[in-house]
Amino acid sequence: DIKMPYKQLQVRNLKLSDAGIYTCEYGAHKVRTSLHVFKLTISLNGHFLQNEVPELILMQNSSSPLPDLSITLFDSNNNRITPEIRNKSRQKYIVNLKKLETTDSGTWVCHVHSDSPLIDQNISFAVKVLGFQNTGLERKYATVDSTVVLSWRLNSQKIKWKEGFTGQLNWKQQESGNTRELLDFNVTAQGQLHETKKSSNFLFEIPERKPESTIEVKLPEVHLNHSGQYQCQLEYQGRHAQRKIELLVMKVSANPVGPLSRGANMTLTCQVSGLLSPNAYLRWERVNGTKMDIKDSKQHEVKLEVNISAAGLWSCHLIEDSDRKISLHYHVEEAAVWINYVIIGASVGGSFLAFALGCLCITSGISWQRRRQRAKRMAQARQHLLENRTCQCQQ
Repeated sequence: DIKMPYKQLQVRNLKLSDAGIYTCEYGAHKVRTSLHVFKLTISLNGHFLQNEVPELILMQNSSSPLPDLSITLFDSNNNRITPEIRNKSRQKYIVNLKKLETTDSGTWVCHVHSDSPLIDQNISFAVKVLGFQNTGLERKYATVDSTVVLSWRLNSQKIKWKEGFTGQLNWKQQESGNTRELLDFNVTAQGQLHETKKSSNFLFEIPERKPESTIEVKLPEVHLNHSGQYQCQLEYQGRHAQRKIELLVMKVSANPVGPLSRGANMTLTCQVSGLLSPNAYLRWERVNGTKMDIKDSKQHEVKLEVNISAAGLWSCHLIEDSDRKISLHYHVEEAAVWINYVIIGASVGGSFLAFALGCLCITSGISWQRRRQRAKRMAQARQHLLENRTCQCQQ
């Protein structure tokens, strides 16, 4: 398009082939302008999942010899990024970016520089990273019989993702164990989330009221066998992104169960359902007790026992990096004084009863032996008398 009266030429839908020298002639005047054209393309049309590495292709064309370009990238937070240049020719540059996180969504800038000819050109491009707003591997702690809510926040609404995608939530108790699908979901291009519960044997609920674009499950009564890894996975055009939450459950118990009698002992046991990190350990301690009432587990131990003889409130803590992640209390009651007397009386009474029964058995045995001997002598006397009478009749 030529605009009058300024003799302005507009080239629409610029292509690499449009590069060259443009000459404007007006009467005896002639003006030449060199057009240098850059073309920047980004892989996957700028739509990525977490941990994917985008690829940039920068091409240039000019009527003059192509200069050697210096490329600098700035992310959506205006942080300078040093790219990895895989292929470098003066016509085509192939550049790898870093692994993307959801916080990298936004407008990026590619700055192109050349000393001869002098070029300082900024080329902006859009990046959208679909994934979870949770960062890293999350570990959640719970006590037996408590209620736990696990949630994964999607960023699709935040970055205005306009394409549909699907996903599922899986659980496995151990790293090498079998995976069980708990639910699957799909998100429409309009951002509507639809969830379908898959497992009927696993006790969990899908809350009706929850934050927008959030995958959430509720475990109403946690047990040790609910521990393990819960993984939420997204799928878009055959590619996947996932985020894990590891649930660790703590339980305490006593043996024997019940009040602690004076002079008696009791064993308290604290255990967790999974492996601990190298800088984590368990600790038993009596509230308002002394240093003698504290016992720590060894490295990697997931079960800690302590033998106690003092009643009171005992607490088991899971400590990681000097931070108490979770605590569970066990109240040991002291047996009432009259119960102790009853126990002592029962013990003494039992001893007397055993002694009396022993004496009775001995007395009965002696009496039985005497009766047996008396009966034997009477039988012998009758036999002797009968023999005498028989002799008299024969005479």
